[in-house]
Amino acid sequence: MTNSLSKTDLKEHRQQFSGLINKTYFNFGGQGTMPASALQAIIDTHKYIQQVGPFSHQINDWLTNKGHLLKRAIATELETTPQTITITENVTAGCNIALWGVEWQEGDHILMTDCEHPGIIATVGEISRRFGVEVSICPIMDTLNSGDPVEVIRCHLTENTRMVILSHLLWNTGQVLPLKAIAQACHNFPAQQTVRVMVDAAQSVGSLDLDLPDLEIDYYAFTGHKWLCGPAGVGGLYISKEAFAELHPTFIGWRGIEMDDRGKPISWKQNGAKFEVATSAYAEYEGLRSAIATHQEWGSKSDRYQRICELSKYLWSELRNIEQISCLKNTPPEAGLVSFQVSGIEHKQLVDALEKQGFLLRTIADPDCIRACVHYLTLPEEIDRLMTVVKENIDILKT
Repeated sequence: MTNSLSKTDLKEHRQQFSGLINKTYFNFGGQGTMPASALQAIIDTHKYIQQVGPFSHQINDWLTNKGHLLKRAIATELETTPQTITITENVTAGCNIALWGVEWQEGDHILMTDCEHPGIIATVGEISRRFGVEVSICPIMDTLNSGDPVEVIRCHLTENTRMVILSHLLWNTGQVLPLKAIAQACHNFPAQQTVRVMVDAAQSVGSLDLDLPDLEIDYYAFTGHKWLCGPAGVGGLYISKEAFAELHPTFIGWRGIEMDDRGKPISWKQNGAKFEVATSAYAEYEGLRSAIATHQEWGSKSDRYQRICELSKYLWSELRNIEQISCLKNTPPEAGLVSFQVSGIEHKQLVDALEKQGFLLRTIADPDCIRACVHYLTLPEEIDRLMTVVKENIDILKT
């Protein structure tokens, strides 16, 4: 495979990522490998806070500005404005803001797909228990290779549906859903209230070429520690202008409120800060901002996505050449998740054997498969080496 993109030399660029030096990494969908600049930014921020004085006016103003800069960096990646971004800890925190911020009424209906993460499933279950909300599941997994996910979702909407919950890039099968068409189908459905669309974007931010306003979705929860290769503990939630006013904060603190001269609350912030609470791991904010800048040094988000697609297609093609392997997707992936099954072998055995040899992948329970994550940082020769050790281990484990 040849690189069709003439960017900064990738092997030189990769030297900034120490986590790629002593292993062959295919688990960016679990957690990305941080660049040295991000780690240094975190350390430098902690040092500066101590030097100036924690909780001094100077440092508080400085940290507030750094938060604004992070929102601006995220907004650039998502083609939106900083005002639409709430900084959170992770995807699940962002989804909880959207889910608990709705004034649910008994008889309301939530529709979600059969490919959602356990944390979201559990949250929806508790909302159903507390408020008498009806929940139903639509079979999106069956549309991986045939069928129309838009029509599947449309057929499961009811006049009481208030929210549809789905992932943009399915974490288990690697399918990219046609999000804009789904959002339009939901918003145009004749329900009692507008059907809002909440998206688990754990796998899509940092891997897909995104323009969130164009997608017409309402809530888009993401993290910085996967494909963006930032530190664990910093993520975000995009809230559309149309959905903002009707969403209420559940956890409340000084960051989300406007105060008078005596420090008394007078109103909510009228931007994403409305859903931020209080003191956070601010140094990690700088880590994520630095990680985003490092990716942008190599190429635009469009460049990065193009390379991810080229590499995932190469991996998918090579896997299909191994007799015992079947890829879940019958056509080349549209993103960096490549899920496959191996006949005659327990998937965990193979993944454990590969990890001992320095090749990091993961298993998925439903469907039972192995998932390899291809980043723009991945090298074609790493895919070649993976294929070699996969073949060798299949032969060993079958005996």
